[in-house]
Amino acid sequence: MIILNKPYVSDFLVETIKKNGFSVLDNEIARNYFDIKDLTSSDEAVELSSGELIYSNSENSIDWVLENLQNSDISRMIKISKDKVLFREALKKIYPDYYFKKVKLSKLKEIKQQELRFPFVLKPSVGFLSFGVYPVKNETEWKNVIEKLNDDIKKLEGFFPKSVVNMSDFIIEEMIEGEEYALDAYYDKNGEAVILNIFHHPFFDDQDVSDRAYYTSKGIIQKYHDKLKLLLDKIGKEIGYKNFPFHIELRIDKDKIIPIEINPMRFCGWCITDIAQNAWNINVYEYFLKQLKPNWHEILKNSTDDYFYFTMGDIPSSIDKSKIKSINYDKYLKNISNPLVIRKIDYKNNPVFAIVFARTKSIDEIKNILKLDMKEFIDF
Repeated sequence: MIILNKPYVSDFLVETIKKNGFSVLDNEIARNYFDIKDLTSSDEAVELSSGELIYSNSENSIDWVLENLQNSDISRMIKISKDKVLFREALKKIYPDYYFKKVKLSKLKEIKQQELRFPFVLKPSVGFLSFGVYPVKNETEWKNVIEKLNDDIKKLEGFFPKSVVNMSDFIIEEMIEGEEYALDAYYDKNGEAVILNIFHHPFFDDQDVSDRAYYTSKGIIQKYHDKLKLLLDKIGKEIGYKNFPFHIELRIDKDKIIPIEINPMRFCGWCITDIAQNAWNINVYEYFLKQLKPNWHEILKNSTDDYFYFTMGDIPSSIDKSKIKSINYDKYLKNISNPLVIRKIDYKNNPVFAIVFARTKSIDEIKNILKLDMKEFIDF
């Protein structure tokens, strides 16, 4: 069963559902795309849930699962995944020396600096994307973060339910060195990890925590697939993941691989996971719901050395969106040599104005996108 929800449902996902006849939970968002007679009622979904694989395009659907399937295994897996403290505690056997601690928002100002291990990262215990994430290198940066925290929390209020982003509890954890990667995968009925895509997540500098761009390539899959599958199988065994789709972010420093967080019941958000169709001819929704496994040897044998990437045209948080008159999409797209899919987003009600899938032979194109000042493409 698929649960559709805000913030974004792609045409590709809708077409996949119709082509395969996948069941869809009846809710307000689903009715925008399907007749009510073709949807599965909440009561029916609860009855069928024990034998159903469940996927959602958005973590906003977590509330329905936790409320209606309270004692199910998927609820257990979601709770461990979404709470970064529970997730760290579950992986203590794999990472016995990893430093982290949970702190309530109301207690952050009371922490004595001698209790902290610089550098570290402060983030919501329950979070999504890079909202509310603060890298802290020293005492000065810690003071600055504490001062701006309440303003940032006010900006985030109303965007996501508390099951997705909850700023009442935070985790302080050691700053993980290395390059950041992310992957879309699922655990099958036996708890074995099946990798559907691997992305590199580049940053402009060491203060950048944005999700401006991610890219994949033949070289990335060849280099990291086997290592990451080995780790994911260990994680799955520790937590007991089965029949579970997920998006995970990790840091890789030589042979050291440490997960940052795992996002349950979905692949890459905003339906950006669709890029696997462009890069590898993999429809991730079909692969999970039909329990298919990519033959990476054959896929890579017939692929090029090009980079496939997605980029998000983000609205700077300092901008009053009510004053925006329009977006200059033509000017924005001049920075992308070979756009494959262009999705214009309702920027009045979302933090981004566009998502673009693209293909390039030059990594410099992606690096240039990280440097862009998005204000240049916004007309007031």
